[in-house]
Amino acid sequence: MAKRLSTRENYQELLDSYDTWLFDCDGVLWEGSRLIPGATDFLAFLRTHKKSVIFVTNNATQSRRMYKGKFDKLGVEAHVDEIFGSAYASAVYISSVLKLPKDQKVYVVGMSGLEEELREESIQYLGGTDPADNTLEPFDFGTWRPDPAVGAVLCGLDLSVNYTKLSKAFQYLLRNPDCAFLATNGDSTYPSAHGLLPGAGAVMAPVKTALGRDPLYIGKPAATMLECIKAKHAFDPKRTIMVGDRLNTDIEFGKNGGLSTLLVLSGITKESEVTGPNASPTVPDYVTGSVGDFSVVMS
Repeated sequence: MAKRLSTRENYQELLDSYDTWLFDCDGVLWEGSRLIPGATDFLAFLRTHKKSVIFVTNNATQSRRMYKGKFDKLGVEAHVDEIFGSAYASAVYISSVLKLPKDQKVYVVGMSGLEEELREESIQYLGGTDPADNTLEPFDFGTWRPDPAVGAVLCGLDLSVNYTKLSKAFQYLLRNPDCAFLATNGDSTYPSAHGLLPGAGAVMAPVKTALGRDPLYIGKPAATMLECIKAKHAFDPKRTIMVGDRLNTDIEFGKNGGLSTLLVLSGITKESEVTGPNASPTVPDYVTGSVGDFSVVMS
């Protein structure tokens, strides 16, 4: 059973037990452009107490550099090497694990942040933000000429998704059984400042359904993301905690990696999913309302 944090002693014990703190961002530190109350103070408090802070997000619409800009705009201290997004992890996976040949390309269903991370890894790509693919005109299958160099299809959250992009992604995968089918993450929704919206998993679902098979997921809860972090940061899993708002991504990610987990109720997951009659089988180690609750040990 998850331990519900409620007293000053509970929060102090947690602070004393962990040296490395991994944070999801959307729903944990902010919702859209609105900071979760107390988030900035808590992060600063951790740093003053010599704790390592790492940000782990499934949002593939932004690159690490773009995310750094968001942190700066919100007044939150963050460094590029502390930010691990599913866009970055996907690019590293393609270049270092999949080892896509340099003469091959990736067809992208996604946005400029994903493209930026692919460029950083010297990966050729097409689709994405290309104006030719960002159209509401019907897909002209008869005149389309597929690029024979495409060796992978990568799907992420795409706020300009359309039938042309989905059709091309599907065709590349259907025509070539060796074409890798990759997804930055499988989140069904994501929290905006005004409520839930469809996430990367929903965007990718038509391709998955038409193809009849699942992609390889790169982001949380897959181990690929944690391997990216381990390659850059040394930490003891027994003294590391994952803080997130989603049971099926953040908390599963922590558990899969042998980390302790803290669920905050400021984002996706509701109290009834933790303690109600229809509670999820995924059980976090600790539960609190938000990271702002740690204010009891900061005064």
